[in-house]
Amino acid sequence: MSRKPRPLPPALLAAAVLAGLTGCSAADASSGSAVEVVVGYQSKTINTVTAGTLLRARGYFEQQLAAEGKKNGRTYKVSWQDYDSGAPITAQMLADKTDIGSMGDYPLLINGSRAQEAGGPGTRLVSITGYNELGALNSVVVPNASPAHTLADLKGRKVSTSVGSAADGTLVQALRKAGVQDSDISKQNQQPAIGASALQAGSVDALAQFVAWPGLVVFGGGARLLYDGAALGRPTLHGVVVRQKYGAAHPEVVEAFLRAQADATRYLNEQPLAASRQVAEATGLAPEVVHLYNGPNGIATFALPLRPELLAALRDDVPFLKSVGVLKALDLDTFVDPSYLAKAALPDIAPARITGTDAVCGRPVDDPAKAGEIWFDGEDATRPAATPACLLKAVRAAGDKKVRAAYVPDAATGTRWFADKDLWAQDGAELLPFTTEDGVKAYLAAHPGARQLSYQEALAAS
Repeated sequence: MSRKPRPLPPALLAAAVLAGLTGCSAADASSGSAVEVVVGYQSKTINTVTAGTLLRARGYFEQQLAAEGKKNGRTYKVSWQDYDSGAPITAQMLADKTDIGSMGDYPLLINGSRAQEAGGPGTRLVSITGYNELGALNSVVVPNASPAHTLADLKGRKVSTSVGSAADGTLVQALRKAGVQDSDISKQNQQPAIGASALQAGSVDALAQFVAWPGLVVFGGGARLLYDGAALGRPTLHGVVVRQKYGAAHPEVVEAFLRAQADATRYLNEQPLAASRQVAEATGLAPEVVHLYNGPNGIATFALPLRPELLAALRDDVPFLKSVGVLKALDLDTFVDPSYLAKAALPDIAPARITGTDAVCGRPVDDPAKAGEIWFDGEDATRPAATPACLLKAVRAAGDKKVRAAYVPDAATGTRWFADKDLWAQDGAELLPFTTEDGVKAYLAAHPGARQLSYQEALAAS
């Protein structure tokens, strides 16, 4: 039995009502020198924060538009609309009520396809927000006591996901790779928050979702990671899409948005902990979970360019979406439009990386494949760790000092995860973390002399 969604808090309810009242697009409502732009975003989908939550909180878009207004004499008004997923943003764009939106790769492709099917100028993908080259932004989690140890164990089980989302696509493709058909599971089409509640209530057996939901339920202690999307080895991304009718009428607004997105991206990469806290405050998500994904060496990399390898991944996704019946046709060459980025003339922005000196091991932190990060309670900065073993030593050396979160990369996939939620292996003097049971078992099978450890055993071994 599915659970009813929790009532919205008064502040969120008021925001939702306001969004409904201000849903008229600038292309229809602008008159004289006043220009309105309606932005659809997903506050809790935290690898879109540079085009949504963080961008809104920092006020960068409004600042860019104010500067534009000083040059052309116009005034600009921004209306923000918050959603749980990309589908309602697409619906609003097709109704000419939302001008700019951000969403994941599969929803982006569906957006472009449906806009082209509707006729007219359609929509355009103009930038990227956050991406992961291996697909780790999507994961499958199960309750701690679940009998499922591999994806194949989900056969005949109830799995909550958002149909048509990137997480759903990862689930279907990963199941097929494991020899399980989509029809072999009982798929529950639910919004992420509803699915997370259903998992905690025991009304579903697994949750397949995009960020930040898998990390959120695992951090809360009620679930474990069954499948790391990085095992699929397919890039996943989120991006910004523009209603082309609006973009053609107001190109300066789209360019201002991209400059503002660049400002938010630079802030996130230069001040990752401060950005994580600000996103957490705006969304109600745990800051430790936000920082898992958006911190330095995080699961999400934030950059705007429409990189060839990301566009190639989108092109490869089109046949799959056709095969599952959620996409009819798409002219990707028309949908992808780099011209707005080119006109915005943005400088390169370096991604956030863990740097500095490991105080416990007394060595520089210079290998991203091994570097970790510890956030101690009461401290305003995180501490870098050069290796997983160094991170464990630092936790031990801290004694009774509370660890808010310790982040370490998976030894095989590089997926950053919570050290105390990882499975560990000892191979000689080396201590290696793995996000999933599949991962550690594969390593043990290839290294007969290695042995599996719990987190507490790994701490002792350090």
